[in-house]
Amino acid sequence: MTSRRRPLPLALWALSFFVMGAGAASLAHLLYPGVLNGQPPPAPADEPPAPPPDFPSPSPPPVAPRGDLFEIEQQTIALFENAAPSVVFITRVNLRADPFRRRVLEIPEGSGSGFVWDRQGHVVTNFHVIDGASGARVTLADGSIWPAALVGAVAEKDLAVLRIEAPEEQLRPIPVGASRELRVGQHVFAIGNPFGLDHTLSSGVVSGLEREIMSVGRRPIQGVIQTDAAINPGNSGGPLLDSAGRLIGVNTMIYSPSGASAGIGFAVPVDTVARAVPQLIAYGRVIRPVLGVRLADPSIAARLGLRGGALVLEVERGTPAEAARLRPTLADRFGRVTLGDVIVSVAGEDVADPNDIYRVLDRHEVGQTVEVGIVRGDERLTVPIQLVGVAAR
Repeated sequence: MTSRRRPLPLALWALSFFVMGAGAASLAHLLYPGVLNGQPPPAPADEPPAPPPDFPSPSPPPVAPRGDLFEIEQQTIALFENAAPSVVFITRVNLRADPFRRRVLEIPEGSGSGFVWDRQGHVVTNFHVIDGASGARVTLADGSIWPAALVGAVAEKDLAVLRIEAPEEQLRPIPVGASRELRVGQHVFAIGNPFGLDHTLSSGVVSGLEREIMSVGRRPIQGVIQTDAAINPGNSGGPLLDSAGRLIGVNTMIYSPSGASAGIGFAVPVDTVARAVPQLIAYGRVIRPVLGVRLADPSIAARLGLRGGALVLEVERGTPAEAARLRPTLADRFGRVTLGDVIVSVAGEDVADPNDIYRVLDRHEVGQTVEVGIVRGDERLTVPIQLVGVAAR
């Protein structure tokens, strides 16, 4: 049996249309409250209403006249504009194999600063800026990027020399000054690329002189300049300048618990740089004077009962130390140790540990003869030894 739908009563239809109309009116009132009162809907949000015709447009405040820059400002601007073209941005890159495309990629893995040394394309920076890198790229002040080759490096001084094949006209060597003339309180300026922000200038004063820091080669760097000019990550390898715009140091490290500038920065003195860089360019290494002996680590000497001086472990064959008959430390087949000579002074300066010897020899040249004070058993002797040269690490 088939059922038949009954039509809705007319009253029910009328009630449905009334409810729908009331809902639409309520929604319109909520969205546009003025519509039911005969007012037009507001303009869209991205079209602000036009001001009344009689309302004037606002004008910016007048610019106050500035006048001439102070003389010290003009000097700083001139210093930066003269020195900035000598400062470069160095990107350290490493090679990574792409197994999917079967090729090798150059991946940037750090950055630092440097400066142009001469028109032959030599660039000076810190050793730790390029340490462990497969290659490097140098960006000059004009924005040109050049692949760089390592010429030489010396970790003990935290210095490295790169070379780029840029035309001479694009290279602006930095003027070189002297750090031995510096005095605490002199104004200094650091230019570099902190956090990748190229050619950033910071200023301060020489806060201290004759500081000593430990290099990445685990040897002390002497005569280091302390400054409160802001030195941040990325400034390493950049120049520290005096108020004449001359190079007086190479920014190398900061003392900071946070890793950012805390007002204590250090720079390798330019007198050290001026001695090391020509050797790195000529030989790829720095030749430093030595006695011709291998010294015991202070911890080993302490375990053997020594409380001062530098214990001689070995005497190298064919050196002046062997000719002077310095005695090494020996051990027999039963493990009994016979202590060698203990160096207690060099060139009239007391020696408390091996680093004191490195400090003294840094101020001497290969071929010079120094008086070496030694303790041999209960006897104290002084012997002359001619310094020989070895390649610094």
